Amino acid sequence: MQSSDARMLRGAAIPTGAVGVGAVLIGLLTAGGKGALAAALATVVVLIFFSISAIAVSWAGKISAQTMMLAALASYMVKILAVMVLVTAMDGVSLWNTTVFGWAVIALALCWIAAEFRVALQRRPYVDEPESALDRSP
Repeated sequence: MQSSDARMLRGAAIPTGAVGVGAVLIGLLTAGGKGALAAALATVVVLIFFSISAIAVSWAGKISAQTMMLAALASYMVKILAVMVLVTAMDGVSLWNTTVFGWAVIALALCWIAAEFRVALQRRPYVDEPESALDRSP
């Protein structure tokens, strides 16, 4: 993993973890122990799913930019479908509060995306121009 990819992963995982702690507290206050358990599980799910996606995109970036884009799109689709299946499968579970779980997953996913966006805006842009684009002789 390149240092810029590691910075992106840390820059998204740390704020998401902090928001996850807040979600556990909110879950505890609104739905008791079942709400806290649901928010904690949602935090773990989001951190694992999004970290795996970031690692896959980083690995694909070593191959080529096209492969990286394909990995980003594929991991995004798999991630969204997996979270949707997980939330749907957990609908009848009574061990934790499924409403808190669903809302926490949505909030934490949005937090991760916003944190990645913030880290990306802080980086200097990199443009890979082909050799022929630099030579513009008439």
